[in-house]
Amino acid sequence: MSELLSTPVHPLVFFMIGAILIGFLPAKRDKVASLITVAIPVVSFISLLQWQQGSFGFYQLLGLELTLIKADGLSLLFAYLFHLAAFIAGIYAFHINDRLQQVASLLYVGSALGAVFAGDWITLFIFWELLALTSVMLILSRRTEASYRSSMRYLVIQVLSGVLLFSGALMVAHQTGTAAITTLILNTDIFSINTGYDVAIWLIFLAYGIKCGFPLFHSWIADAYPQATPTGAIFLISITTKVAIYALARSFAGTDLLVTIGLVMACFPILFAILENDLRRVLAYSIISQIGFMVCAIGVGTEMAINGAVATAFNHVIYKSLLMMSMGAVLLRVGHVNGSDLAGLYRSMPKTAILSIVGALSISTPLFAGFVSKAIIMSEMLKAGYTTGWLLLLFAAAGVFLASGIKAPFFAFFGKSSDLRVKEAPTNMLLAMSIAAVFCVAIGVFPSILYSILPHPIDYSPYDVTHVVTQLQLLFFSGFAFVWLNRKNLYPPELRSRNLDIDWFYRKLFPKNWERVCYFSQLSYQSFVLMSTKMINRVVTGLAKYSHPDAVLGRAWSINGMLLSLLCVLLFVLFFNYSQ
Repeated sequence: MSELLSTPVHPLVFFMIGAILIGFLPAKRDKVASLITVAIPVVSFISLLQWQQGSFGFYQLLGLELTLIKADGLSLLFAYLFHLAAFIAGIYAFHINDRLQQVASLLYVGSALGAVFAGDWITLFIFWELLALTSVMLILSRRTEASYRSSMRYLVIQVLSGVLLFSGALMVAHQTGTAAITTLILNTDIFSINTGYDVAIWLIFLAYGIKCGFPLFHSWIADAYPQATPTGAIFLISITTKVAIYALARSFAGTDLLVTIGLVMACFPILFAILENDLRRVLAYSIISQIGFMVCAIGVGTEMAINGAVATAFNHVIYKSLLMMSMGAVLLRVGHVNGSDLAGLYRSMPKTAILSIVGALSISTPLFAGFVSKAIIMSEMLKAGYTTGWLLLLFAAAGVFLASGIKAPFFAFFGKSSDLRVKEAPTNMLLAMSIAAVFCVAIGVFPSILYSILPHPIDYSPYDVTHVVTQLQLLFFSGFAFVWLNRKNLYPPELRSRNLDIDWFYRKLFPKNWERVCYFSQLSYQSFVLMSTKMINRVVTGLAKYSHPDAVLGRAWSINGMLLSLLCVLLFVLFFNYSQ
């Protein structure tokens, strides 16, 4: 058994050291804190490149052997991704002087690295909860009433995910005698679930699903991400749901139910994205749709499908971060990102507009990042016999490009004429967006860059004629539909409103009825107390009536009467016992 001393330096250590250094820096050392935020991912990544695949850092807890680090192709790819995301986000956030955000972001990325390298359920749970606690700080850091309320809702749903994971993990460890993370078989026949082990797997599945944004559990993404700070949102979209994708790929690859769930996730958010006015919420809904592609691929479960899922996750972080960074720059300069009140910003922010267009093209356009990863998923869906699913994903790809690839940049930078004039984005923001744009183009033109680090061997060329032509037709149709609908005034107008879906129940219905619930609860309690008091008074009055000296209970009993009563009770007890 390896000892902790022989364990490679965990990336979490570097990020924790960075957070501690920033926390103890003097107040006037803001640029030093920003430099630490950018330097830590670089130093940690250099250390990570020296790693060999294997398991390290074994330790004992309550009779279970736990593994701090399990490094293989899957975990290393996500580790590389999180380092890249942290580096880009660190540059993007270089101008801020908020120690809370800087410390929280480093600990957040470190927790994500701890989760993807965890080799057992208990270690995974610890970092799963740390992810929730550190990420909520990036929402609270905006310091508004709306962000506070959103952060509390976010924290509740994330803690619920942790509770389900912990419960399921303990049950699995009890049933199997080991805490090692393994592939799990989900029993989808509800009527045959009769063992604690099946229930435990369902609990883990739901825990992953909540963090992944499964239907009915998805609203926290559209609720929380747009309420985070402009810089904090970049960290959020890069980490939380991608840790959940990693966990699904690790434990539930090949689960057929995931294909159905993924198709629903890919399609339904498009309508909300088209109707939404807040452009960061538009991108949040499109995140849910893109995660649906990854979930479908994990459900297919072949090695190539898993490659497609994790490659899409990798590219999605880059191009969606680029789009969100462009919206964050608008938010910084204008103070909002409402499509109804933005237009013509390309005159004031031309560089941001161009970089936003690169992010939009990267969603699924040939020669850009998203195309070379989604191509794998689409081909694997067809090979697995999901023809209808393949058609639905085509529809989703066109819809996402229409919503986040065309709508968000159009209403932010173009659209109707406007006299709005602001400054261009800060230099560090433009640099971060430029780095993401370079990756989007480089991966699209040279997909082997990404394919070489995928967890399974791959021999695939995304640029076959059929796929390229099909994708170009879809993109042309999306663009044509958007232009035609706008010219005919048929496209849903940008209104100063917020659209709610499943979160209507806990954001509107429950608060509106809370006073009524409290009123009826208080009324019921008062009625219960009144009835109980009346009943007690009647009992006391009755006892008093029969307890005065001349009443039945007040008379003195003779010895013979007492003995006779005891004899009757004894005979009754003996008869009862004998009759048994």
